[in-house]
Amino acid sequence: MTTTRLTRYDRSMLRLMNDPRGRPLYATTTRRRLVVAAHVALTVAIGALTTYFSLSSAEPMWAVIATAVLMLPWMVATGVINGATRGLLELRERALDERQSAERRRVLARAHRAMTSLLLAAVAGLLTAGAADGDALRVYAAPVLAAVLAAHWLMPLWVAGLTAQDEPTEDEAAGL
Repeated sequence: MTTTRLTRYDRSMLRLMNDPRGRPLYATTTRRRLVVAAHVALTVAIGALTTYFSLSSAEPMWAVIATAVLMLPWMVATGVINGATRGLLELRERALDERQSAERRRVLARAHRAMTSLLLAAVAGLLTAGAADGDALRVYAAPVLAAVLAAHWLMPLWVAGLTAQDEPTEDEAAGL
């Protein structure tokens, strides 16, 4: 950690992100990948329901209710990923040590590269849809932009969850 003193908020977030009670949920690489996959699936489902609600002429309230119901497991999965990464993206820079700061920079660089590819795919998809049907661009531009914005916001979290390392076991820690 840096020499800057931690605030009460920093200390409470550090305790929260290092709380061992959630460790069984993300103890292995497979579990972390499953949580990230569930988070991505929930994000896509919430985005699809929101898009359906906004594009539907009938304004179905069931889509709003289903979105609200899916938000709870989405928030839990977000917390599990943050716990698995020990708050890599949630903690302030002054609460991270040098290794964590370097890991944060690596995660952000990987997320940036992934987002560049996603943006390229979104542009290509919109241009293809616009060439096939002139109204497609006007209809789908806003939902696609909203989906890309959500992915841009969440990509660092997903990358951090997928690249988090396993905690050393007691045998490995004793051997050091």
